Amino acid sequence: MQHLNLKHLRYFWVVASHGSITKASEILHLTPQTISGQLRMLEESAGAKLFDKAGRNLVLSDTGRMVFSYADEMFRLAGELQDMLAGRPPDKGMVLNVGVAMVVPKLIAYRVLEPVMHLDEDVRMVCHEAPLVDLLADLSIHKLDLVLADSPVSPVLNIRAYNHVLGESQISFFARAKEANRYRKNFPHSLDGAPMLMPTTSSTLRRGLDQWLERHEIRPRVVAEFEDRALMKAFGEAGTGIFTSPTAVEDDVKAKYGVQVVARTDELSERFYAISAERRIKHPAVAAITTAAREDLFS
Repeated sequence: MQHLNLKHLRYFWVVASHGSITKASEILHLTPQTISGQLRMLEESAGAKLFDKAGRNLVLSDTGRMVFSYADEMFRLAGELQDMLAGRPPDKGMVLNVGVAMVVPKLIAYRVLEPVMHLDEDVRMVCHEAPLVDLLADLSIHKLDLVLADSPVSPVLNIRAYNHVLGESQISFFARAKEANRYRKNFPHSLDGAPMLMPTTSSTLRRGLDQWLERHEIRPRVVAEFEDRALMKAFGEAGTGIFTSPTAVEDDVKAKYGVQVVARTDELSERFYAISAERRIKHPAVAAITTAAREDLFS
């Protein structure tokens, strides 16, 4: 193998970090053609392809992931050295980069991540919220340590990631006190024609809800659909309709939004996953998250 050119390696690192040659060209103030040429030279030196094409996107190959992990450590240490020489001591605390899929209820995300705040180690948590497919792309290039989701990684995606089941919760229905008393009688058939706030079809729960309603021959009046479940609860707090949430955070929902439980059903449940790039969890903060979720929140 030829001697690796550190300039080429840095270009590779920037492209991999941002998932795009176009974005990297803006940061490096170089043309995309120049960067593409430098990447080809690096691949020739490495003797292997570093990227695979996935539609219009670039995805790291197995060799690319290995090279990126070393490059990321190298340039992080270089940044720390620059800080030290400039008289700025580097932050020695552990950093945990977490991606939260938009369909995951905020209260669930908080309860899952909250144990990190009580670790003996100094941990700075950085949370990113986005559609699951975008978060998985960031996980594949190690921009994220962990992704929280309501569904496992699809095998059709060209991403090496591992699903760790955090737990499962049955579903509760909520409404303001007056409406809760009204719809509590003859549940679930009381929901027929009732105003309901629903998650969008991108949510695993929505698909389950639709099947459950059809099975019971119930046709509620869907007044709004939400990708952001916290926004859905805010509308429910205002009395615009009945909404659902995992029973595991039932007390939190009642306290935060001033609503009451209409009913619960064990015919519907929602499962949550921690998705990592490693089969075995090594990051101590991630280990604390999975342990607390399984032993406490979803026990």
